[in-house]
Amino acid sequence: MADQLESLITEGKVAVGEKLPTENSLCDSFGVSRTVIREAITHLKSLGLVETRRGVGTTVLRATTVEAKPAESISATTVEDILHVLELRLALEPAAAELAAERHDDADRVLLESSHAAFIKAHAEKSQARVEDYEFHHAIAKATKNPFYNSFFEQLSQSVIPRAKLLSIEINPDASSRYLERVQEEHAYILEAILSRDAEAARETMYQHLNRARNMYAKYRDQ
Repeated sequence: MADQLESLITEGKVAVGEKLPTENSLCDSFGVSRTVIREAITHLKSLGLVETRRGVGTTVLRATTVEAKPAESISATTVEDILHVLELRLALEPAAAELAAERHDDADRVLLESSHAAFIKAHAEKSQARVEDYEFHHAIAKATKNPFYNSFFEQLSQSVIPRAKLLSIEINPDASSRYLERVQEEHAYILEAILSRDAEAARETMYQHLNRARNMYAKYRDQ
């Protein structure tokens, strides 16, 4: 969904200065929920492609992306490790988010909301929020009520979070802060979908979240 909208802009099918269709129109065109559309628009904003103004709508600003990344460069071995883990997570976590949307109970809701709040607090305090990121995804695994999802996260621990593999000297604080702002927004949409029991949106927003990370880290291989 987000990738399709991005392509429309970068390929010039929606010109700079033009407005994107309304949320309702996009929902109808793509057959997805409002949550998925809002998450996709947030992604476009994080790439510097569009801006949204109340009463005006979403306008295309440029046709080339300006992506915030957590580091200037990463060693080739670390990049491959990160991509391998993300490949595994992409196979498992969208389904976990879908199950969490269907099965979560009141205790899960509290844990999901508190872990998201902890991530927001850590980001505000200029932390890399590695632990908080892990705990958010772990809370989703617990909400599936499938003990093997929980075991998967417990065994891999914080190594599932790409930033946990980065050395301090590799991290660009300013760019990383912008990157974490995007992660925070993506978490918010995943959380919204799960708590509203929208299983399809939960699966889609989780897939987009992880796939963007994979695509972004894959770019380090070309440096």
